[in-house]
Amino acid sequence: AVALQRLAERPVDLVLMDCQMPVMDGYEATRRIRNDPGLASLPIIGLTAHAMAEDLQRCLDAGMNAYLTKPYTLTGLGGTIDRFLAAREPRAEPQPVGG
Repeated sequence: AVALQRLAERPVDLVLMDCQMPVMDGYEATRRIRNDPGLASLPIIGLTAHAMAEDLQRCLDAGMNAYLTKPYTLTGLGGTIDRFLAAREPRAEPQPVGG
């Protein structure tokens, strides 16, 4: 629930979603994010300790774009983040105001 509030407060480029959160698990949080038309294309990477094929499918069914199993390497995490951020449209750079 806190994650959903934060997303409503300010835009982000990507979400790292812990699948086993205590109040609302990451699968439900992802489904709720996907129900918001303004967040439908937001990349979501699941982080989980489960590495079975059905766990991957559960992440994808919830609407996550990818997932990493714990423990993961910094290189693996960074590469996954880079892949999704590179695929997104670049944000417009602020333009100087002339005067």
